[in-house]
Amino acid sequence: MKRPAAAFLVPLALAGLAVAATVSASAQTPPSAAERFKALYTREWNWRQAQSAGLDEDADRTSAVRDRFPKVDAATQAERVRYWREVLKELEAIPLADLSAEDRVNHAIYRAQVEALEASAAFRDYEKPFNSDSSFWAEVTGAAQRPLRNLAEYQAYLRLLADLPRYFGDQIVNMRAGLARGFSVPRVTLTGRDLSIAAIAEAREPEKNPFYAPFAKMPPKFSEADQAELKAKAIKAIRESVLPAYTDLLNFMRDEYMKKARKELDAESYPDGKAYYQSKIREFTTLDLTPDAIHQIGLSEVAKIHDQMIETMKKTDFSGDFPAFLKFLRTDPRFYAKSKEELLMRAAWISKRVDGKLDLMFGHLPRSRFTIIPVPDDIAPFYTSGRGGPGVYLVNTYNLPARPLYNLPALTLHESTPGHAMQMSLAAEHKEQPEFRQRVYISAYGEGWALYTEKLGVPMGIYETPYEHFGMLTYQMWRAARLVVDTGIHSKGWSRDRALAYLRDNTALAEHEITTEIDRYIAWPGQALSYYLGQMQIEKSRAQAEAALGSRFDLRAFHDTVLSLGSVTLPLLEARIERFIAEGGKPPEQN
Repeated sequence: MKRPAAAFLVPLALAGLAVAATVSASAQTPPSAAERFKALYTREWNWRQAQSAGLDEDADRTSAVRDRFPKVDAATQAERVRYWREVLKELEAIPLADLSAEDRVNHAIYRAQVEALEASAAFRDYEKPFNSDSSFWAEVTGAAQRPLRNLAEYQAYLRLLADLPRYFGDQIVNMRAGLARGFSVPRVTLTGRDLSIAAIAEAREPEKNPFYAPFAKMPPKFSEADQAELKAKAIKAIRESVLPAYTDLLNFMRDEYMKKARKELDAESYPDGKAYYQSKIREFTTLDLTPDAIHQIGLSEVAKIHDQMIETMKKTDFSGDFPAFLKFLRTDPRFYAKSKEELLMRAAWISKRVDGKLDLMFGHLPRSRFTIIPVPDDIAPFYTSGRGGPGVYLVNTYNLPARPLYNLPALTLHESTPGHAMQMSLAAEHKEQPEFRQRVYISAYGEGWALYTEKLGVPMGIYETPYEHFGMLTYQMWRAARLVVDTGIHSKGWSRDRALAYLRDNTALAEHEITTEIDRYIAWPGQALSYYLGQMQIEKSRAQAEAALGSRFDLRAFHDTVLSLGSVTLPLLEARIERFIAEGGKPPEQN
């Protein structure tokens, strides 16, 4: 699962950045529609990346180390809204009929991207720049984890640390404005969210501070004098910039935010709340479904999966009823790792077994590989069970009694291969696509794909026991239940207790995970809807292809076609598979 980066994108002043395409005075012919489109998205994308200051999750991690954090003040955010609205006007003026088929796809993806960014800025999402899953203060610690390669990068990093008080100060001003208008993270989800701030604010020894990490082991080519000077400057920056910034933030969170945050849970009670929640549905699902429609889909799917869970439960020879079976799964020690190392090793073993079966499902595999690491200690208590992306599969080893082994095969398929780690690595290989497609993540597609791959574990033989098969079904149930719970909380007045009970009664998730998940849905409206709706579209398109192509249907070609898209909206995914059918199930050409 991946966090959207919209809240961290910041605009330049509009002066000198005219959105209209510039045409040389000597040009004899006006630019074509394709040229106008490319000039527009190239300019906006470069601006977007420059302004993210390296905090955008889609930013290029191989680029030079930034020496500042982004501007996030309200005036800059207002400029950002105006900028994206001008971009949308110019985009609207480009005739779609004059674009190639591929550029029409690019146009649709780009438009959805910019619309989501504009809506997020216009609704002032920047006034609640964190949720129960991610936060701006955790994001900045990523700067300490980037490798520094030369003296210039170390010096830039020191300037970055010096900019931290200004950045945190602007975030506090924004959050205070959100509090004043009732636009805050709900109070019930804030328990413990100050601890990760305190871990840095109260670590008074600079050498033990996470931001000192690049100085603990420096390139051997540096002279002893350079190393000593840089270390002294780092200690000074941590004492004079990092610790005061985190201390001010900690005091604000404890003395103001956590006491004054809104008690209401639902997004629809925010200012202009119904439109806000609908914008989040659009952003995360790429569909125009209403909350009521999504709620009904969820209820129907929950009932269907429950029947499958009952059938699987019978195969274990368990003698009790469904609630008793869930209690048995949550409490029997046989289903839980005895150590963090055991959990990590089991995840690694499952991932290698999957590697041996990938050629049954895919004709084209990524060139890159991934590693498996534990979720960092400072965020693990409220972090999800796992997360994957290019080059990494994070496994949460905190609170082992909340990490059942029967769920681990489904989790591993979802987060590593053939889920996130594989899909996102393949997307990065499509160098023929514009950068805004290579490096931007559309949740409905990415999460839908990762959830879909959990079911591929059945024909691949990854689920070795009825308990592991039940774990896969409980993960399916978990995502179907999200459709009910997210809309229940944000549109139908559900209480936190009702949402907790719904997950508790329908899934075999551990109590700790149920609690962290519900708080995530409360604090992050709409994101949880992307998974199951995305999977449903992939399954619908696959069923159509199988019916239309009959014996010509090749599952590997279908999967390669889906993955060749990079990251697209669900309507574009549907259209691409319709073309796949029309072309007789032909696999995509690979570069």
